[in-house]
Amino acid sequence: MTAERTDKQPGPAAGLLVVVAVEAEAEAVRRGLGPGSGAVVLAAGVGPAAAAAGTAAELAAGRYGLVLSAGIAGGFAPAAPLGSLVVADAVLAADLGAETPDGFADVTELGFGTVRHPVPPGLVAALAAATGGAVGEVLTVSTVTGSAARAEALRRRHPRALAEAMEGFGVAEAAARRGLAAGELRAVSNAVGPRDRASWRIGDALAALERAFAALPPLPHLLKEV
Repeated sequence: MTAERTDKQPGPAAGLLVVVAVEAEAEAVRRGLGPGSGAVVLAAGVGPAAAAAGTAAELAAGRYGLVLSAGIAGGFAPAAPLGSLVVADAVLAADLGAETPDGFADVTELGFGTVRHPVPPGLVAALAAATGGAVGEVLTVSTVTGSAARAEALRRRHPRALAEAMEGFGVAEAAARRGLAAGELRAVSNAVGPRDRASWRIGDALAALERAFAALPPLPHLLKEV
């Protein structure tokens, strides 16, 4: 999937870049932000690699002061029910590592880098206050959870996790390489666990995402929190 920008390029002042996976999410964010927001919404593609590549290329313009990863996500019940919002206080790569005889070891444990990007506390507080979203960790996975066993394994490794998605860590990694703060805001469309398409509420999640971005405080206020 080719990264697609859906807004005009911002001016020289520090701007907001919102990175989503697909155009349906971009449209919801754009409706929420409204005309004249000055933000750029980038549909960078599905997965952490596409998200990182698209974000890095856009940030090369040097026009941004804040990056948000956004979109729909799976929620860990009961803390993150369908249609609810989640604000990340940390973005984690949940399956970046190696299987060992003793279980999964992430790349930090292996000594090869980081799997965790904390979000500035002031930004977390501002996003949560504006949207009413629950605060906790958001996991980035390359393979979406489709079984109760994997959901339970993720819960054991990450007891503070509220949601899983596929792009946040890539966005945060690209932002960190340029010294920029990144946050993550997700609307829950399905429960993490066995795949049950009949229970998914994608429309409700997109509507919640739109409302969340409509409720965001002005960019200067957010920039003061990073």
